[in-house]
Amino acid sequence: MLQKPGGQRIYSGSLDQSSFTITADPKEAEVILVNTCGFIDPAKEESINTILEMAAYKETGCCKLLVGTGCLTQRYEKELREELPELDLLWGVKDPQGLARKVAEMAGLPQPQTPGCCPRILTTPRYSAYLRIADGCDNRCAYCAIPLIRGPRKSVPMEDVLAEARRLAEGGVVELTVIAQDTSAYGSDLYGKPMLRELLLELCKVPGLHWIRVLYTYPNTVDTDLIDAMVREPKLVPYLDMPIQHIAPDILRRMNRHGTAAHIREMAAYARNASPDFILRTTVITGFPGETEEEFDQLAEFLQANPFDRLGAFAYSQEENTPAAQMPDQIPDAVKAERLDRIMTAQQAISLVCNQIRVGRTYEVLVDKVQGDICLGRSYGEAPEVDGCIRFYYQGRPPNPARLCKSVSTRPDPMTYGARWCFNKLQHCMETCWKDVFPCLKT
Repeated sequence: MLQKPGGQRIYSGSLDQSSFTITADPKEAEVILVNTCGFIDPAKEESINTILEMAAYKETGCCKLLVGTGCLTQRYEKELREELPELDLLWGVKDPQGLARKVAEMAGLPQPQTPGCCPRILTTPRYSAYLRIADGCDNRCAYCAIPLIRGPRKSVPMEDVLAEARRLAEGGVVELTVIAQDTSAYGSDLYGKPMLRELLLELCKVPGLHWIRVLYTYPNTVDTDLIDAMVREPKLVPYLDMPIQHIAPDILRRMNRHGTAAHIREMAAYARNASPDFILRTTVITGFPGETEEEFDQLAEFLQANPFDRLGAFAYSQEENTPAAQMPDQIPDAVKAERLDRIMTAQQAISLVCNQIRVGRTYEVLVDKVQGDICLGRSYGEAPEVDGCIRFYYQGRPPNPARLCKSVSTRPDPMTYGARWCFNKLQHCMETCWKDVFPCLKT
């Protein structure tokens, strides 16, 4: 059985090549793997709590071997060995085949026979998958521990990315979400220049794929060519995730973030002008060391003047061994939280306006779940796991999950299943969702 806090890809393919059978029920599992995250304190806490939760199955289930893997174990192996004796094995972020061999050895099972890269086992729904195109990061943001954990960027060769995309599509995947720590820098280590746009255009040629979405683009490497491709190519959804983190020049300098407020403003405006259907997403950090009230106001005013459809905000987390952790003028937690609340309160109003603009429009919706006479799904504008969902009634025979319903329309009259708006708070990240939309019509 495999557990995956943070939705990260895990080593199921390697294990499936040995004598293991993957189960979704931890009560049935003799070996439980917890894929951890060590990025910020809330993620660390979630990972540790998950380990403790899974450890209980040693008493109440069939678990004989509890394994911790991922970023947290890579970063804090010594500490975890001392503090969590419940773990039978700790493994970092590298060498998944090595992990499979070690687990097989400890479980007394035959060794995996398949060398090299193993076939992937999806832990997402069969119709939607993440496609990792690189691992590690070269940006060295002052607050971020990822380079310490995963090292410099290592892009996956384009032919390997395309081969995996074809395998996923042949297996029924219609929605592909492209990820890396910095997707917009993809290929610069292999080809001497960023090759994200070229990769995306090749992915569009893969039969069976319907939506291709990109997350985690770095602002200073986003350009008009990338935005134009998202608008022109039918399979590329007009959805740009561009984490800006802040906008005040001195804060960006201390964060070691490259690019300028002017460039961010220019790219956001270009996307809006390129297509009225363009969805913009970002994240920001409140309470970075030394952030003055005036600098925070600059950020808040920028977000008001240049609204994003989706926004996640996080209070600065002081991560050990990062440059920011040693900076003077650390902001009290209460101030961080208060500023975070002000940002998200303002975003509620922005999100409401963004949603109201969409009333009366018709959207193609990918059905995620059917509950009675209600369907839950997403349009091109809702990324899986991080954005909201569309909740709608259907007429006639219920659609199956993974079906693309092509005529879901929003209406303003609440007496006729019209659009009503609500807000879904997940930890510190407030996201909008559509509460009710009009019946799904036959395609």
